[in-house]
Amino acid sequence: MKKLFTGIIALFCITTVQAQVKMPALSPTQFIKQEFGLGSIELTYSRPSLRGRNMIGNIEPWGSVWRTGANAATKITFSDDVTIDGKKIAAGSYAIYTIPDKDGNWTFILNKGVNNWGATGYNEKDDALRMKVKAMKNPGKVETLTMQFSDVKAESLKLNIKWEDVGLQIPISTNITDRIRASIEKALKGDKPPYWQAATFYADYDKNYKKAVEMAEAAFKAQPDAPYYMVYQKAVMQKNAGDKKGALATATKALELAKAAKNENYTIMSEQLVAELK
Repeated sequence: MKKLFTGIIALFCITTVQAQVKMPALSPTQFIKQEFGLGSIELTYSRPSLRGRNMIGNIEPWGSVWRTGANAATKITFSDDVTIDGKKIAAGSYAIYTIPDKDGNWTFILNKGVNNWGATGYNEKDDALRMKVKAMKNPGKVETLTMQFSDVKAESLKLNIKWEDVGLQIPISTNITDRIRASIEKALKGDKPPYWQAATFYADYDKNYKKAVEMAEAAFKAQPDAPYYMVYQKAVMQKNAGDKKGALATATKALELAKAAKNENYTIMSEQLVAELK
């Protein structure tokens, strides 16, 4: 009896030791947060690897809903409303699915089933978006499923999905110009008008360069010792507004200030702008 008891204890100890061994996940999870517009996009997915297997069109069959990841459903969360394929997508979380197509015309899906285990539980009735995407051929074989955001601008970016020989690119956009304009116009009526913010808004978003220069002039009156980078940006605004003479004078001043501050980047940019305006 004593030997039996001792054996049970030994087995328990071995099992306990084994249970404590940590191993790398076969499909490790990646979390990405990308600032976008006035909010952000978050993406959580598990990353399967090929490990010598032929996946797309084989283990992941053509024409079948693919979880586009591993383990739990791949989840994307928008903090603000966005537009994809001309359709407005409300802020919130969605599961990403795709349907591989042998002819290259894949289907990209946003679905409300964020708690699904992969494609298990997928229901087409829960689709918030279905769009056709032309698959691209990767320049080299991608071993591990990779998702990333590229071409990130104020109101647009692209979600890239790459695995094996196939790449998908999903354009995503948002409209923040009207919201910023309303905030700028309201703030300009206050006690401390944000003239420089207004200048950059009219230059970068509205492309109203004359208005941008007007706001920049007001900002410089409030801050006569404006730093070289603001002076340089004002010169660019003047150039875009068609005031070549004024832009040259401002760019020359920006060059002097950049040299005095020993800022190599703005010295080079100012030199190039001065040469362009002469």
